[in-house]
Amino acid sequence: MTSRQSPYVRGHRANSFVPLDITELVEIRARQRTFGGAYARTALGNLGYSILFLKLFDRRFYKIGLLYALLAAFLLVIATIRAKHNKHDFADHPDEDYSRAIQTKGQSNARIFGRPFVTAGRIAVAIVIGVGIIEMTLFVLVLKL
Repeated sequence: MTSRQSPYVRGHRANSFVPLDITELVEIRARQRTFGGAYARTALGNLGYSILFLKLFDRRFYKIGLLYALLAAFLLVIATIRAKHNKHDFADHPDEDYSRAIQTKGQSNARIFGRPFVTAGRIAVAIVIGVGIIEMTLFVLVLKL
């Protein structure tokens, strides 16, 4: 198992992780809300739209409802991937060297919590492409009504 996939945090199992202090707990919760929670909340909202279209409207709108269900499933997969990344942010021995990372305002002389924040470029591109395709398909379906 590579260090990136290490199941340990500070030498203990990641599932039984106990933060050192309240500051670390706040950092972990902020990363969970930002990285995994936002995608999961968006997926649940799209699932709600899907149910609305499938239950309240007639058969002509079923394709739109199914399209929203597909978008919700796609976003749940992305949320799972981001949650997995978040779990390993505090893992021991990161593979990558972050010494050249540009510190933003407020990070100088600050405590380091796991890996520094790095924008998930590949995930953002996947979201843009996936949502773009689904929105274009939705536009075509609405025009056909």
